[in-house]
Amino acid sequence: MSGQGGEHHGAKLDFAKDMSYGDYLHLDAILTAQQPLSDAHDEMLFIVQHQTSELWMRLALHELNTARAAIGQGELSHAFKMLTRVSRIFEQLNSAWDVLRTMTPSEYTSFRPSLGNSSGFQSHQYRLIEFLLGNRQTALVKVHAHKAQSRDALAAELARPSLYQVCVSVLATRMGQDAPDSAPQAAPWEADAAIQDMWKQVYEDPVTHWDLYELAEKLVDLEDYFRRWRFNHVTTVERIIGFKKGTGGTAGVSYLRKMLDVELFPELWNVRGAL
Repeated sequence: MSGQGGEHHGAKLDFAKDMSYGDYLHLDAILTAQQPLSDAHDEMLFIVQHQTSELWMRLALHELNTARAAIGQGELSHAFKMLTRVSRIFEQLNSAWDVLRTMTPSEYTSFRPSLGNSSGFQSHQYRLIEFLLGNRQTALVKVHAHKAQSRDALAAELARPSLYQVCVSVLATRMGQDAPDSAPQAAPWEADAAIQDMWKQVYEDPVTHWDLYELAEKLVDLEDYFRRWRFNHVTTVERIIGFKKGTGGTAGVSYLRKMLDVELFPELWNVRGAL
């Protein structure tokens, strides 16, 4: 059937009484959430890049929380798809830096004063991901004290074992070893020789311990992508602002470079040299 608009292959055209694509996705809210505070052309890029990053982190948290629950219930295979998805999410986040790097220092300087003290350092979702994975620098909760919802979400995460803690508990049970302390972490994870030895046994006999072996590699894959994201963050910031302080008061590139040394699952990296 054809009309003034050409052939539409039976597509519905009237949504006065039905839910449309825009309605389902709440596009009116999403597409009006970009509110530049300057006349600079490139501020829109900066806002969209960070907003979309927060949406990807929202999905990463959804997947990681479900994966943690599945692992805790011994359903490792159910968690593998989710952990793989999170790795791919960080691949998307990595690609986003490529877009932001098209902005020059001059272009960023034209709107940087509009940011005030706002900074990605204040992203509560990024901090939730760090806490969930095991890098629990609890003093940083103070950054979110002014936002009850963010503060409460971080406090709730700190009351739970991290993803890696849950993995290690399953590992110990399966290897017939005493389970490590199950109290939720109150500090960044530190390497433990006994845990490394259990992973070593897994890597030395992957056929016998196949699902644990696969779990280990999913975790390494996830941290690999996460490290790339941090590295790209550092290089993007250095390319655009050099070694100036960040808008949130951090040391900028110097602070970000220190974060490159953080290992989320140290035993899984150290075991490679022990095999």
